[in-house]
Amino acid sequence: MLSTSRIWLDGLRVFAAEHRLRKPLREPATAAEGAAERMILAANLAAVLAGWDAVDAARRASGSAASPHDPDPPIVITTSGVGIGVVGEHLATGSLPARAVADRAVAVTELEYRLWCIRHPDDEYQRHVVLWNWIKTRVPPERHGEFARHPLRPGEDYWLHRTGIGGAGAAVRRDCHLWKWNGRHASLLEAFVTERGVMEL
Repeated sequence: MLSTSRIWLDGLRVFAAEHRLRKPLREPATAAEGAAERMILAANLAAVLAGWDAVDAARRASGSAASPHDPDPPIVITTSGVGIGVVGEHLATGSLPARAVADRAVAVTELEYRLWCIRHPDDEYQRHVVLWNWIKTRVPPERHGEFARHPLRPGEDYWLHRTGIGGAGAAVRRDCHLWKWNGRHASLLEAFVTERGVMEL
């Protein structure tokens, strides 16, 4: 990791810690909700990090002298409060690929990441790669029409699991998976849904 990238990463860590003092991480409404969210996020994280060598290779292949970037950049994982715990545990005790990138990875919320990038932009991902892995557990009723092919019963809610990678050349992607939460467990309704109004990378 280049020194400029290390400074950027260390600054993000400090910024996120200070931000959480002012705006604490949201807790799940129930223990069951937290367990379901944890299961979904952990499965995705394990799968993505198991193939991280290919992501690194794609990033290196996309570099050029005109647009130099760090070949071993920080990995910013945007996730939820539950996901931050999942990331910490997985980087410490998970598979060898996960432990191998632990020193250059940081888990933050999407809001923390966006605020940091406003103050310290890296629009061309010269200093970092971002991995999205978070769930929108509160989908407003105004958006339910998008998913009418999967009608809800009383007491059920839609969850949108947003995943993807930015700043990694040919490995760049953005996906969304539609889940249903019934107050006890989560069920996958449809993988790779297209959300109205969500821009591509």
